[in-house]
Amino acid sequence: MWIIGWKGPSGFSARSTAEEVTQEIDGTGLTAIVTGASSGIGMETTRVLALRGVHVVMAVRNVDAGKSVKEALLKELPSSKIDVMELDLSSLAAVRKFASDYQSSGLPLDLLINNAGIMACPFMLSQDNTELQFATNHIGHFLLTNLLLDTMKQTSQESNTEGRIINLSSEAHRFAYHEGIRFDKINNESEYNSMRAYGQSKLANILHANELARCLKEEGVQITANSLHPGGIGTNLFRHSSILNGMPISASAVSPSKFPQHSSPLIHVTH
Repeated sequence: MWIIGWKGPSGFSARSTAEEVTQEIDGTGLTAIVTGASSGIGMETTRVLALRGVHVVMAVRNVDAGKSVKEALLKELPSSKIDVMELDLSSLAAVRKFASDYQSSGLPLDLLINNAGIMACPFMLSQDNTELQFATNHIGHFLLTNLLLDTMKQTSQESNTEGRIINLSSEAHRFAYHEGIRFDKINNESEYNSMRAYGQSKLANILHANELARCLKEEGVQITANSLHPGGIGTNLFRHSSILNGMPISASAVSPSKFPQHSSPLIHVTH
């Protein structure tokens, strides 16, 4: 755990905002997909990327909520380029449709930020009969990344620009089940623990990024893959946890945005 005001080698601390970290960056000409972009970290990520000139595609389950956020952001940043597309990560069919629609749009893809997630929810199954946290947080993003990888490779090759894949993980990966990922017990309701199941899905995010990074390096393409812990941030991710909802959350950064209930994450790479 880092000390809140302590600055690392980068010159930034846990109090640094996304605006401060990206101050010298010009993202003009880049295109990014941000999953779960209608609230919390995803919304602030969208805002700051758009501020820096990046064309952002908000991949959201609730399109109406996404459009409302887009309208608010366009009032703050009139010249920004923001699109909204529907994506339900808990459904493999929906993930495939999103990827197909995106590829049909002809848009390039420089940045894929796998941010969306659910946390500590009661035991439920996805549309594909997989425990919902593992299905949403890991499997949906795993499939999405694989389906869009060729688009990212083509974009990187044509633009000679490094592509980046970011998996939002969590220090909660340390609280997965003792044996790690229970591949043979993913749907075992009798042994289900909501927080350990969340940790399991976050551990899977890290392992996915690690192996993907190795494969991309071996292939020699200009794309990096990393996982990160964004810090303790009070977002609606905690809606299923009555204990956590009753605790004050120490944000890892305070945003100067007009959306004060959301904070900007300082990226801590776990890869």
